[in-house]
Amino acid sequence: MPELPDITLYVEHLHRRTAGTTLLSLRLRSPFLLRTVDPPLSSAAPRRVLDVTRLGKRVVFALDGDLFLSLHLMIAGRLHWKKPGAKPPGKFGLAAFDFDQGTLLLTEASAKKRAALHLVRGAPALATLDRGGLEPLDADLPAFREALLRESHTLKRALTDPRLFSGIGNAYSDEILHRARLSPLRLSSALSPDELSRLHSSTQSTLREWTDRLRTEAGDVFPEKVTAFREGMAVHGRYGKPCPVCGTAVQRIRYAENEANYCPRCQIGGRLLADRSLSRLLHHDWPKTIDELEERRRRTRPERS
Repeated sequence: MPELPDITLYVEHLHRRTAGTTLLSLRLRSPFLLRTVDPPLSSAAPRRVLDVTRLGKRVVFALDGDLFLSLHLMIAGRLHWKKPGAKPPGKFGLAAFDFDQGTLLLTEASAKKRAALHLVRGAPALATLDRGGLEPLDADLPAFREALLRESHTLKRALTDPRLFSGIGNAYSDEILHRARLSPLRLSSALSPDELSRLHSSTQSTLREWTDRLRTEAGDVFPEKVTAFREGMAVHGRYGKPCPVCGTAVQRIRYAENEANYCPRCQIGGRLLADRSLSRLLHHDWPKTIDELEERRRRTRPERS
């Protein structure tokens, strides 16, 4: 799912290309994309684009007439800037937004169509789409602490809860927790003042560094390579690969449709987190530490002749 750094990049590029121009028309290929009926979608075009902003993980076009067009890409939605009049690709194309200087295509490479388009009138109506999470890059330590401790959750769940923090998802929460040297399953209510300060600093530095890195990589070209798995990440999507800090193999736990990637040595003092499916299968044979796991792998590794 595109997260704060990716959405920020989309917003910056779209603002440069569309602010002050006219949204000429909208072409929907999927009736399931639109989640509102009033005002009707036909009232969104033609209209002048006043601004393009981010609301959590949403891209929002502010149009004249006090209208707001909100796009939530969910997991597999992606945006593509093409020449004027470009057609949405047949299999994955959901919509086309025609502007003066080009066409924005929305695609979703998934059988589960979850991307969402809302058209609302007025700032109060737009505010109903906001899950209320704190903007992590704007938060000082007291505000960050208040949001984190509002409910007692694991750190992984707290960071990715849009009611607590805005724009953080599965990928960057892994990177934040690795940098903070904290377990994804540590309870937010159990953090010491030093750990909480470390988490606050790691959250801001990770998000800022990756936003700057993506800006540099894209340059003036519209960002097409938006992915949750990026070269240079420390742990996310790097299961079995060496941690860039200590060299230990990155581990993961899976739950529902998500997973948490972590370094056992850097984040948990060498212990392994119990993956629910594997630990249920292995019972008492589940290794408790990374040293035990590595020793088992050495013993079972076939000898070379």
